[in-house]
Amino acid sequence: MAKGQVKRQAQPENMIFALDIGTRSIIGMVGRVEEDKVKIIAIEKEDHTERAMIDGQIENIDKVAMLARRVKKRLESRLKVKLDQVCVAAAGRALRTQRADFELELPRSQVIDDEVISRLEAGAISKAEKAFDAENEAENDSRNFYLVGYTVCEYYLDKYLMSSLKDHRGRRIKVDLIATFLPSEVIESLYTTMRKVGLEIASMTLEPIAAINAAIPENLRLLNLVMVDIGAGTSDIAACTGGSVTGYTMATVAGDEVTEMIMREYLVDFGTAEQMKAQLEIRKEILYTDILGLEHKVSKEDILKHIQGALELLSKEIAEKVLEVNGGAPSAVFLAGGGSKLAGLKEGLTAALKMDEKRVAIAGNNFRANAYSDEYDLNNPEYATPLGIVVSSGLNMINDSFRVKLNGKSAKLFRSGSFTVLNLLMMNGYSFQDILGRPGRDLVVTLNGKRKVFYGVPAQPAVLLVNGREGKLSEIINAGDCIDFTPAVHGIPARAFLGDIEGALECQDITLNGEHCSLETLLKGGDKIVMKLSEAQIAEMEAAAKEEEEKDHSVPEEKTDDGEFEEIQKEEVWKQGELDFGDTSEEKQIPDREEEVGEEEHTAEESIQPLEPEEVSQELEVSGKEPAAPAGEILFHLNGAPLRLPAKEDGSPYYLMDMIQYSGIDLKNPKGRIELTVNGISGLFQQELKEGDNISIQEE
Repeated sequence: MAKGQVKRQAQPENMIFALDIGTRSIIGMVGRVEEDKVKIIAIEKEDHTERAMIDGQIENIDKVAMLARRVKKRLESRLKVKLDQVCVAAAGRALRTQRADFELELPRSQVIDDEVISRLEAGAISKAEKAFDAENEAENDSRNFYLVGYTVCEYYLDKYLMSSLKDHRGRRIKVDLIATFLPSEVIESLYTTMRKVGLEIASMTLEPIAAINAAIPENLRLLNLVMVDIGAGTSDIAACTGGSVTGYTMATVAGDEVTEMIMREYLVDFGTAEQMKAQLEIRKEILYTDILGLEHKVSKEDILKHIQGALELLSKEIAEKVLEVNGGAPSAVFLAGGGSKLAGLKEGLTAALKMDEKRVAIAGNNFRANAYSDEYDLNNPEYATPLGIVVSSGLNMINDSFRVKLNGKSAKLFRSGSFTVLNLLMMNGYSFQDILGRPGRDLVVTLNGKRKVFYGVPAQPAVLLVNGREGKLSEIINAGDCIDFTPAVHGIPARAFLGDIEGALECQDITLNGEHCSLETLLKGGDKIVMKLSEAQIAEMEAAAKEEEEKDHSVPEEKTDDGEFEEIQKEEVWKQGELDFGDTSEEKQIPDREEEVGEEEHTAEESIQPLEPEEVSQELEVSGKEPAAPAGEILFHLNGAPLRLPAKEDGSPYYLMDMIQYSGIDLKNPKGRIELTVNGISGLFQQELKEGDNISIQEE
């Protein structure tokens, strides 16, 4: 170790380091969780010397990284700690939100667990994404947006408003939430900047949510309150009522509007204008030097008169956003951020909102509800966002951030509460079809009046690993988890020609829909084929039937339940030279609900519809004994009924996910949690099945 160099310990787990990267300055704050509050032990601030950020978004990554590194080093020097984990907040001029609700009716009254809640919220997120994409398409906005998180506003249980659904019992549940979207470059630039500083993002939240967590504690959110965090480039706004956050937005006007007005009126550079603006609160006369090098003295009243227009514009735009997100004037407004101290702004906003001046206040008095400090006066509206970041992370409040790896890459997500594998996949662009796969459609025709099926190629199952082991969709993700997911490969629809009918080449005559056609004619769903066998084929069938009959005679008769002997009758397999393929091993023993005779062929793009449970059941022999599966077929037991499926051509096994299409469950409209078991043991959707397995797939 070099002389004079101080050895620094690693950042303790209970130490929270937050960086508020603002348009005008960067504030670093470090705290420790002690009981139910956060103790702030160090604060550092550094102003930008150049305009490296515009309207809350990083423009010059290197310059922002340099300033953030300076703040980090000063905190490390003060605390004698090597800081490597940081908590941050995202915002910027392009923050977009979309509100959506979703209702789920369960098959019966049941206990609402985490998996049901996740499915409910996923439905609302899907609606929000569709509405957001539709808006972008209408506006011709081709930018790539991330769904960075969502905030639940309200839950309903059997039409009653609830603050939480977990462990309650009911049948009809509903959620109302706000999804938040940011352009990909906003998030990417923030991550890149932190990497340049040598920091790993441990958690991320939204700036307006961070600020409201500091300015308006949860015990006050029953009231209709609005928090306005006025920075240099943007003004973040969050509204609450009824105990939850009901909306957040931003205005692309803030303190810089006033600064730029001073620049124009007094012919000064940006830095000088900022100093003049800051001195309005403490001096009656202000000295400054213009860009020509001339010194001037100006009164506070003169500056206020010249910036009045900018203040009115700022107040008007913020007021419009408040009324928009809240649906009207709130009961009270809290002003936070450095811009809230601007002379005349509080009065201007009060007038624009037509509120009592006593109902608009500077934030800070409520900071002590969740945080305290022995060294610093936290009653400063400028601390709303950095303090909110520390409080949100330290006290595990809404919009907790989770740093996880998905297929080797960091998943940029932040949301409230627990997070499951299903949440992770859905919020990263995967769908249920990626998870379960879509089997290739079967081709159904009639041959001599009997239904014949050409099988589509089954889907290849998805592979899901959580930290290197098989995982479940409902599994809770923890910070640091590594998720590996390989989407299912969709099956290929069946394709067959007239010549693919067994015996078509040797038969005496064959017609397709009443006409003679080439054997190279492509078949389609519902085609009717009539085939007359040749004499050689008839002789072959007679010999086979005789051999089968001899085998039957060698089997002793079996006694039925009522004590009488009953002989199992064989069905006649051919008649008058026309072959009946009804009992051959090529015909599927499971009726297909959709592909009735006469329907047109389905395309691969069509989503598969589930089969009804009663349609997959098969009758046992009269003797009560279950017949063995014919050669080339595999026998399973699904929901108490035998299920015979053809062996896959490539020799690969069937998986539990393959059985879902035969269970009668509609994956597009799930009615509850899907319980999967194999031989009485909870199963994984990519679990390999063996012949004879007893499978249960039920909605609860």
